Amino acid sequence: MEEVIIYTDGACSGNPGPGGWGAVLMYKENKKEISGGKKSTTNNEMEITAVIEALKLLKYSCSVKLYSDSAYVVNCFNQGWIYNWQKNGWRNASKDPVKNKELWEELYDLTKKHQVEFIKVKGHSNNEYNNRCDELAREAIKKL
Repeated sequence: MEEVIIYTDGACSGNPGPGGWGAVLMYKENKKEISGGKKSTTNNEMEITAVIEALKLLKYSCSVKLYSDSAYVVNCFNQGWIYNWQKNGWRNASKDPVKNKELWEELYDLTKKHQVEFIKVKGHSNNEYNNRCDELAREAIKKL
């Protein structure tokens, strides 16, 4: 199984407000940058969207090391929140409806196609690729 490394980030100008996302995908010696945005969104929506859009580019099943500075995204899988949400009819521990349900469902479906390892990166800690994703996300907001 081919290994792909992905870095993602989301940003929002105001929360909610205009938002952007960015991702850097690396496979062997190839590197691809993608980004996008939405006029009215939240930071968490952009963090999840970055991961979704990156995984959607993979044409076949891959082993993915996915780096994100979003504890929300990383913990959702690493701490099993998503499985509990599904079991509980998309309700969180407080019995409230899970926010961003449609995005989580889409992301969950994508993680079933690939072996995804979610790795937490410290935000704004001078990680080259995390910094680049942040730049891409912020540039996307300017283009809205």
